[in-house]
Amino acid sequence: MRSNGVNGYTGRILWVDLSSGQSHVRSCDEHIYRSFTGGSGLAAWIMFHETHARTAALSAENPLVFTTGPFTGTHIPTSGRHSIASLSPLTGIWAESDVGGTWGFTLKRAGFDGIVVRGASPTPVYIWIHDHCAEIRDASFVWGKDTFETDSVLRNSTEQRACVSCIGPAGEKLVPIAAIMHDGPSARAAGRCGLGAVMGFKKLKAIVVFGNEEPEIADKNNLMRAVRQVVPDMVKLTEDIRKYGTSGSVEALEEMGDLPLKNWVQGRWQKGASRISGTAMRDTIYSGDYFCKTCVIGCGKEVAITQGKYAGVSSAAAEHETVGTLGALCLVDDLEAISYANELCNRFGIDTISTGGAIAFAMEACEKGIIRGEDRDGLDLTWGNADAMVEAVRRIGTREGSLGRILGEGVRTAASCIGMNAEEFAMQVKGLELPAHDPRCFGSLAVGYATSNRGACHLQAYSHPLEGWITMPGLGYEKSLDPHEDEGKGEMVALLQNLMCMFDALKLCKFSLFGGLRVRHMIEFSSLVSGWDIDQKEFMKTGERIFTLKRLINCRRGIGRKDDILPRRLLTLPRGEGGAGNYLPDLGKMLSEYYRVRGWTEEGVPTRAKLREVGLDEL
Repeated sequence: MRSNGVNGYTGRILWVDLSSGQSHVRSCDEHIYRSFTGGSGLAAWIMFHETHARTAALSAENPLVFTTGPFTGTHIPTSGRHSIASLSPLTGIWAESDVGGTWGFTLKRAGFDGIVVRGASPTPVYIWIHDHCAEIRDASFVWGKDTFETDSVLRNSTEQRACVSCIGPAGEKLVPIAAIMHDGPSARAAGRCGLGAVMGFKKLKAIVVFGNEEPEIADKNNLMRAVRQVVPDMVKLTEDIRKYGTSGSVEALEEMGDLPLKNWVQGRWQKGASRISGTAMRDTIYSGDYFCKTCVIGCGKEVAITQGKYAGVSSAAAEHETVGTLGALCLVDDLEAISYANELCNRFGIDTISTGGAIAFAMEACEKGIIRGEDRDGLDLTWGNADAMVEAVRRIGTREGSLGRILGEGVRTAASCIGMNAEEFAMQVKGLELPAHDPRCFGSLAVGYATSNRGACHLQAYSHPLEGWITMPGLGYEKSLDPHEDEGKGEMVALLQNLMCMFDALKLCKFSLFGGLRVRHMIEFSSLVSGWDIDQKEFMKTGERIFTLKRLINCRRGIGRKDDILPRRLLTLPRGEGGAGNYLPDLGKMLSEYYRVRGWTEEGVPTRAKLREVGLDEL
């Protein structure tokens, strides 16, 4: 399968130009693979060289990059993932979204490490990839269909065992919060940053892949031995998440002060949280489990609603972030309504986090009288109104009505259009709506959100578990940290961002941390797959190189310290009750520490010395 002699990789990247209708395969040498690993690391290297400071997100010049990693296609637990990267039509900066399911695994086994899509087709098309071959085909017969229908129709048109990555009506209509969806009703989403709109601009409805060649591994026998050693603990330690899904911790996180309520204003919501939790889902509408490829955790849940106004829902259950944004953020405690809204988001292809954030923003704007009368388009957007929340989702996904259109632009643009003091409660960082975790509960999230390369994101550092319930002795954290202590959080976030870049480059799910996976396991797997002699210093330096390169892409687009900020509400308004109490994070203190540890200037720009240190001096 290899064309470059590098174990863990095919050595083949497919380049597709939709403007000309042509495609070709490029090889990638060992130096690039070892320097940037794969996944979003390899995508960042491609994006840095294929874009410039003025490349517009919705333009033929903006590439859309799909990448796997060296673990993808192997049997390493939780490695069934891929990255999608581009420039974001929502934020205007670096965009990446990481997704599980089956598609990345299958792309690798079809003979490619990644796909770079440039140009824009004059008519709807899809790309059919199988066994080292690629075809650009007419997609007019699925244009306008939702993602569930598209998945079914395209598998019928190609191969039933194929895997489909596609957009829905939102992506076609260039909604800036549009997602790219995978696996039909199982709905694995590349949700963040509006990548579905980039795909829609290119008139690319879908990429369908099929293949069954195993990647070559340097030491397969010892790799399988190492895998067998970690699997039992991983299965045992993740029993709760396997039973209740990602929303199983909703009640506990509400008590701790982490669950965002009423557009980040309210302190407690105990009864509401209990009604929308993973436990409530398990006891009522749960219908089955979903496992991403090679996963032994099984956090994915499926639900079925057989009666009532939402009868007919039968698809993926709402994840924690969805429950937290479409539910708690809007004070909607109707689990069936949230489940139906989640299915609508998946069918239309829109990000549930940004959608919930936009609706909560609109509810507050209506409460304050900033949106009133006919500007509400007949929607009664009062707190807790489940019917209005569901209808708002539909209008955002179909870009219908003036309010639906403006909310689909994201809260930063919506606030700018509405005016008055709406920007005060537009909860976003760099244009990306906040996920469902509160920096007033876990202080490291403050600097993590502020410095995340794609905008507000809890996953780019994934630091808050280290402030509550896990340890990382290999990185010097023998015990979990005090969530309300600011000292040392800048350093911790920088270190964990480097580590998470390796998760996203190798292609591992971050939930594997809860199963006991640690840095030493990742390094051992990497060495056994590639045959390279990798130590922890090189491993972590690679993560730092990747993170720095993403920052460079943003810096040349004007990003600096002025953008590494949080909404004022999170820095000045304490929750006042629950586990968060009156704690407010000192972002300025953490940010200065962070820049110092990173070796950046006080303006948040990597220095020439730092670029030389991480091997990016040619940039």
